[in-house]
Amino acid sequence: MQRLAFRMKLNEGHKEAYKERHDKLWPELKQLLKDNGVSDYSIFLDEETNMLFAFQKVSGKGGSQDLAKNDIVKKWWDFMADIMEVHPDNSPVSVPLEELFYME
Repeated sequence: MQRLAFRMKLNEGHKEAYKERHDKLWPELKQLLKDNGVSDYSIFLDEETNMLFAFQKVSGKGGSQDLAKNDIVKKWWDFMADIMEVHPDNSPVSVPLEELFYME
């Protein structure tokens, strides 16, 4: 099992919209993530910087960031593009984070 972490940026003033959209995560997207080995997926917000910190466990070779070609993922990106920093294809600007400490 791999642990992956990355950061993204939420646009100013969109905390509630971001939370609400994730509270209503589409069942087909949730199933896609699970089917691809993603579990224990959490996203945290640093309100001072609007930076989102994401963590997930992955059984397999890649995490949620490796599902870019899936139509459900592309549709989710389009849905979220108005409240996040995104690339021209609406994929979130995402920076992988290096793990420096882990305690089980």
